[in-house]
Amino acid sequence: MRTSPSQTSAIECSRRRFVINAASLSAALGAAGVHAGVAPAPTTSPTSRLGVGFIGAGSRAGAHMTVINWLRTQAKAAVDIVAVCDAWRPRAQAAATNFHAKAFMDYRELLADPAVDVVCISTPDHLHGYQIIDAVRAGKHVYCEKPFTHWRQFELAKKAAQEVAKSGRVFQLGTQGMSDGAWHVARKLIADGLIGRPIHVECGYFRVGDWGERGMPIPDRNARPGPDLNWEAFLGDAPKRDFDVSRFFRWRMYEDYAGGPVTDLFPHTLTPVVSMLGVSFPARVAAIGGIYRYPEREVPDTFNMLIEYPEKVVVAVLGTQGNNDPGANVRGSGHRCPVIRGWEGSLTFAGKEVVFTPAAGSKSTPQRFAIPHGEDFSRHWENFLDCCRRGNTNTYSPAQLAYHVQTALIMGMISSRTGAITAFDTAREEIVVRGA
Repeated sequence: MRTSPSQTSAIECSRRRFVINAASLSAALGAAGVHAGVAPAPTTSPTSRLGVGFIGAGSRAGAHMTVINWLRTQAKAAVDIVAVCDAWRPRAQAAATNFHAKAFMDYRELLADPAVDVVCISTPDHLHGYQIIDAVRAGKHVYCEKPFTHWRQFELAKKAAQEVAKSGRVFQLGTQGMSDGAWHVARKLIADGLIGRPIHVECGYFRVGDWGERGMPIPDRNARPGPDLNWEAFLGDAPKRDFDVSRFFRWRMYEDYAGGPVTDLFPHTLTPVVSMLGVSFPARVAAIGGIYRYPEREVPDTFNMLIEYPEKVVVAVLGTQGNNDPGANVRGSGHRCPVIRGWEGSLTFAGKEVVFTPAAGSKSTPQRFAIPHGEDFSRHWENFLDCCRRGNTNTYSPAQLAYHVQTALIMGMISSRTGAITAFDTAREEIVVRGA
C-alpha cells in the first residue's frame, strides 16, 4: 500500500498489518483541527428549530440544500440553513447569499457558531473523518456524505465511529437508499428465519460514463490559492502537491481524495446488504479492479469484490462504469437489487414487493411481501432530523453501520492494489494482508 512521507497518519506494515500508529493518528487529528476540548452544545429540544451548517458547498451539498429548503418551505421540518463553509470563497458566499446564511472558509469557525445544531458534510472523502470527529466533539449532530472516510483511513474510520458513540450525537451517512422500505422488510424476514441461514448475496452498481469524476464542473479555471481559495485546507492529510485546478474541483478523479465506484457507489449497494444480514466486520475480502475504459483518471472504473463474513455468508459486489446493464432489477439511485440466498430459499426484489422463492427440497411455499415505500432523499433527511430532536441515535444509516461497511470497502481496495486477500483481526480490530 503506497503512502507519502508527508502524510501525518503514517502506515506501518509490521506483521503485514495495515495499522496506523495511535500517536501518529493523534498528531494527524491535531493537525486537521480536531480538538478534544470543545464543549458539547446542549441537546436540542424536540420543539425547537434546527440550524443546519454545511461543510462543503459543491454540487452534492447543493442537492442537500435543496432538500432542506423544501422541508422548510413545506413545513415538513422546523429547520433552517444558517451557515455554509467551503475552501473556495465564491462557492460558500453564493450558497450563503442564496439561503441568507453566514459564510465561512474555516469549518471550525462554523462549528463554534451556537446557531448551528446540525452539520452536513459534503467535502472530499479524505476530509470526512476529521470533520465528523470535530463536529461531534463540538456537540453537533452530523449528516455526512458517503463514504465514511477515505479508503486509506481505516484507523480514522475506527476513531470516528468511537467518537460518535462517545458523544451521544446523532449521525446519518448519506446512503439515502436506506430510506427504502424494501430493505427493512427484508431484514425482518431474514431475522425471522424465512430463508434459513443466509449463505450468498449478489449485488452491484452499473452505469455508463465517468461524469461523476471527469464530469465534475470546473466553475473557474483561473482559480488559484489565496484569500479566496484554501488549498492547504483542501489537501488535509493527503500528499502535499502544488495547486492543480482539476484536483481541486474534480477531486473524485484522484486516488489521494477518492476511490472511484468502490467508495462513491458501493456504499449505496453494500450498506443495505450489511444491514439486512445483520453482520458487522468481514472475515476476508478479495477484489480485482482497475481502469478499463476511462484512462484520464487515477481511480478504478470497474471493480469486483468478494466479502466473506464470519457468519459464513459471502457477498459478491460487482460494478463497472463501462456498461449500465445491471442483469437484475434496479432500485432507487441505481444499484442492482441484491439476490439474497439462504439454506431454505431466496429473497429478490420486484417493484413494490419482496419475493421469497423456496430452495430445492424446501417445504416452504413462494410468498410475496408488500414494500411500504421506496427510496426517498427527503425521507432520509426527515429520519435524521427526527432522530436529532428525539435524541435517537438509531438512524437509517448510523455510524457503526457506516464503519462496518467502510471496513469492507477499504479491505477491497487494499486487496485489489496488493493482489492479496485481506483479513480482519476482530480481537485487535485490525486489517491484515495475507500473501502480499
